[in-house]
Amino acid sequence: MDNTNKSTISVGLVQMACSPDASKNLEKAVDSIRAAAKQGAQIICLPELFLTQYFCQTEDPDNFSLAEPLPGLTSTTLSNLAKELQVVLIVPLFEKRTQGIYHNTAIVIDADGSIAGTYRKMHIPDDPCFFEKFYFTPGDTGFKSFSTRYGKVGVLICWDQWFPEAARLTALSGAQFLFYPTAIGYQDEDAKVSQQQISAWETIQKSHAISNGVFLASVNRVGRENALTFWGKSFICNPFGEVIGQAEDEPQILIAKCTLSEIESTRQNWPFLRDRRVDAYQGLSKLYLDDDE
Repeated sequence: MDNTNKSTISVGLVQMACSPDASKNLEKAVDSIRAAAKQGAQIICLPELFLTQYFCQTEDPDNFSLAEPLPGLTSTTLSNLAKELQVVLIVPLFEKRTQGIYHNTAIVIDADGSIAGTYRKMHIPDDPCFFEKFYFTPGDTGFKSFSTRYGKVGVLICWDQWFPEAARLTALSGAQFLFYPTAIGYQDEDAKVSQQQISAWETIQKSHAISNGVFLASVNRVGRENALTFWGKSFICNPFGEVIGQAEDEPQILIAKCTLSEIESTRQNWPFLRDRRVDAYQGLSKLYLDDDE
């Protein structure tokens, strides 16, 4: 959509607390999407695994029953809603692809209700209270962006946010927006430690916006779930890394206006993409460079 380069697009993030009841979470998400659309949001993103509480805190085979196929009830419900409201939706789901293969997935639904694309989380963590390798097969979609009515959207999920390679490749595919649906929190009440974690989380994502010259939106959940406190702090920043909207630690609908011409003007002044030395980056395809390499 060439005309979007001169447009201002309103981005909405639904920061929510998730209950153990999937139907209530879906109802809450639908109500929040309607509210965001009423406030003018054109692209709306939900948090990672929003249908349930964050079940990856334990390794329990019973939790596989929480997954659903694509298409399924949730994707169909929200596709109909996107068409009704004429909005683009980014919907993270626990996907059952086939027997024994499950993914941490996000679908991008265009404003006509069609599926513009699917992204499956590529980087899968395995940390205390984040035992995702037990549940999720690493994604096979690669890093790409999807054309929608309101611009070209790239999606990465939570743990992906720490990897500059993922952001770079998604931006190189033409993304104007990087969305990071997230479920991130801390395990203790140490205020200093939690603030350090939040600061690092914000800093790494702002750096992706700056180094790639794109708008970036990260949406988290809130509330205490078993051993984890999810800190919220969802935010949207422009290609200069300036935060143009940020939530606190309560359920909130966050909306910010993104003027897409800022992508070009920022890249003209900070030509990071122009000055890349693609001839010298072969080592990035290796896990580690030994001393003799």
